[in-house]
Parts: sequence; C-alpha cells; structure tokens
Amino acid sequence: MAAVLREPCARNLIDAEPCPDELGRTGSLTQRRLVLAACILASSMAFIDGSALTIALPALRDDFGASIASVQWIVNAYVLALAAFVLIGGAMADVYGKARILMIGCVAFSATSAWCALSASLEMLTAARFFQGLAAALVAPASLALIGAVYPKKDRNKAIGVWASASALTTAAGPLLGGWLTQSVGWQGIFWLNPPLAAAAMAILLAARPRDYPAPRPFDVAGAGLLFAALGLAAWGLSAAGPSEAAGHGAGVQIGLPAVAAVLAGAGLTGAYFAWERRAAHPMTPPRLFGNQDFVGLNLATLLIYAGLSVIFFLLPFELIDRRGLTPTEAGAAFLPFTLSVGFLSSPVGGLADRVGARAMLAAGCFLAALAYALFAFARGADFYIGVILPMTVLGLAFAATVGPLTAAVLSSVEARDEGLASGVSNAASRIAQLVGVALAAGLAGLESGFVVAFSAAALASLAGAVFMLRACGGKSPP
Repeated sequence: MAAVLREPCARNLIDAEPCPDELGRTGSLTQRRLVLAACILASSMAFIDGSALTIALPALRDDFGASIASVQWIVNAYVLALAAFVLIGGAMADVYGKARILMIGCVAFSATSAWCALSASLEMLTAARFFQGLAAALVAPASLALIGAVYPKKDRNKAIGVWASASALTTAAGPLLGGWLTQSVGWQGIFWLNPPLAAAAMAILLAARPRDYPAPRPFDVAGAGLLFAALGLAAWGLSAAGPSEAAGHGAGVQIGLPAVAAVLAGAGLTGAYFAWERRAAHPMTPPRLFGNQDFVGLNLATLLIYAGLSVIFFLLPFELIDRRGLTPTEAGAAFLPFTLSVGFLSSPVGGLADRVGARAMLAAGCFLAALAYALFAFARGADFYIGVILPMTVLGLAFAATVGPLTAAVLSSVEARDEGLASGVSNAASRIAQLVGVALAAGLAGLESGFVVAFSAAALASLAGAVFMLRACGGKSPP
C-alpha cells in the first residue's frame, strides 16, 4: 500500500531542481524524453507494487496463517524503511549523482522484489519488504529529481503532466491488476512485475546516458537513525494493542506494558530527533522549517489526513473479501472510483482552487473525506453500491479537492530556497502517516466492532486535519 496515492508535493520535487539551461547543462530532446520514460517506469514500480499489494493482504494472511496485526508488518516494514530513509536517499542522489542512484535503486528494487516473491514465511517476507523499502527510498527521490535535472523550466510543466498522467494510470491499475494476479497466479505475481520494469528503466537510462553533476552534502546519519527507531517503536506499540485472547474475541482490550513502553519510547526518540536536528551541522530537517508555524500546521494536517486514508485502505480489502465475499479481482475494481477521481480530477479541481481559494477547497476535501469514512463505518449493512462504491467515490472527490491545494499551501509556506526540502518533508510526513495509520488499524481490527471504530477514527482524523489546515492557511490562498 506504499503508493495508494501519489505523494503530496511529489511534482514539486521535480520543479524545485535548478534549471539546466541556466547551468549550461542542456541535453538533447531525445535524451530528455528517454530520461522521462525511464523515470516513469522506475516510479511506476512503487505505484503498482503499493496499490496492488493492498488487495493481496487477505490472501497473505490466509497463506501464512497470520493475524491482521502480523500481516500489517508486510506493509509497515516497507513504509518504515521508506519514511526513515527517503530524505537520505535524496541527499545521496545529490552527492553521488541522480542517474547513478536511480540505477542502483532499480537494481536493488528488482532484487528485493524477487526476494519478496520467493519468501516462504511471513518473517522472510517482512524482512524482504524492509529492504525493498530501502531501495524505494533511492528510486523515488532520484527519479523525480532527475526529471528536473534534465528538463529546463520552460518545458517542465509538460514533462510533469506526462509523469503525473502515467502515475495516475499505474496507480489506478494497481488494485485491479493486484486482484487479478492474486486470484489467478497468487500474490507472488505482484512482486514478479517489478524486475521487468526495473530492467526496462535501466536499459533506457543506459541509452540516454544522462550526465550527473554531484553536489556534495554530508549525511545526517544520526538523525536518520533516531527517526527510524522512533517510528519503529511507535508502530509496534500501536499494532500490539488488540483484543485479549485469554478473555475471548471482543471481551476486552489488551494494552500491555511493552506496547505502552514502546509508544512512549517512540515519542521520546521523536523528541530526541528534533533536539538533534537543532544542533546538527547538516540536519535533514533544518530547525528553521519547524520554527515556521504554518509549515508545521500543514504537515500535522498531512499526517492526520493520510493516516485516516491509510486506515481505510488497509482494512477495506478484508472488509470486501471476508465480509462481502468479493473475489480479489472484484475487490480491486472497487478501488477504481477513488484512484480514477484523484488521478484525473486533481488538476481541474486545482484550477477551481485558484478561483475560490485553497482554504475553501481544503475544508471541503476534509469534510467530504470524513463523510466517506462515516459511510464506510455506518453503511456496512447496505448493498455494495451504497456501502462501498458511494463512499469510495466521495473519498476520491475529497482527495481530488485536497491534494493540489495542500501541495500549493505547503510550498507557499516556505521561502523559495526551501521548496525542494519542504516537498521532501511533506512526502516523508505522508509516509509516517501511513505507518501510524496501518499500525492503528491493525491494532483495532481484532476487536469486536473494531472496523467501525477504525473507520470512525479515520473520520475524526480528517476533521482534526481540517482544523490544522485552516489555521495554517489563515484565510489566505497560496499564490
């Protein structure tokens, strides 16, 4: 589920790159098109893999005889590695060269995908997914930055449009493709999609031969380690809360001392991370960003909004397959109203936001998302169209109204020199939100009425996110 939705601000990671024309690094039109094709293929691995794997979770649970709380680590091992190291991956692309890091990332993603497909136990698959997340932390920032490095500013909008359209199509196809593969050949087929894509991307990169211009930047290794430990402990603690097995299903909630200690330790290490960033010579997240109240508020909103979305996308396949009796292919098709709405309506809705203001669009998006989650929670007894398709369509409209204005608001809250870094932080925030959302959903799923509680929690998170967003926007629309 790593790419349920394109990351917020992803296109701004492209646009924040210096113009190659101004630096005297102009390449040929053919080279630029080849690089764009390679970056689209590389990015599509993560998009397809993430959205397709969502539908395979019930099959993975059944194959390994695991609980939902155990299966969630197939998702969160990947997201944990990606969230903790994506900023480091971006720094490595700057230091060692974007094309070089993208090639290394493609090789690593292909190899770890094969490892995932060949895994014979839940533990082995979880380990493989962690290393696949490390590979994705190289591929994601390097592919986006490489597009910006070869396209001059006057041509970037067109290139970004092609990349965004391809991303929308691959994300939309993921659940349907994942359901069909799971039903036809097994969940392993999802991972076997990646090696051919990686090989094609590397072949095109070799043909294009884009030149790298490294810009040395020291790594904040200590910061990355603190962030990784904080996220891992918090995620484990959240997922460890569940029904008391001794008392029987739904008889009570077991929140043991280890789980509480893990969450508290995670919170403490998060504080230590921010303390370290204030004194580090080359921090991943410079203190000036977190002294910016608007930027902090928007990222808190991002955390809440994407955590709610992650709760829904983790639990919904179990709801569709276990309770409604859908096949994996049918369950995958149920996601299409969301992915198609976000993929094809985000740009037109962004134009509307320019006219009515980002504040209004963000509020509307958050309230629509909360409505969709409430429908999921309280229309479970309704037929398929009322209980699934209607809220999924409303959710798609909600995020189509949210993604573009949120991106603009984040970028307008910082100075021009920090736009690329702000984009990276916002993307990392969405990954952290997924980590927390999935862990929380897995912890609640085993309880009696746990699905209703989880869906209701997603609605509350969306409403809380609206409060942070509206306060950060302060009534002003981003330029």
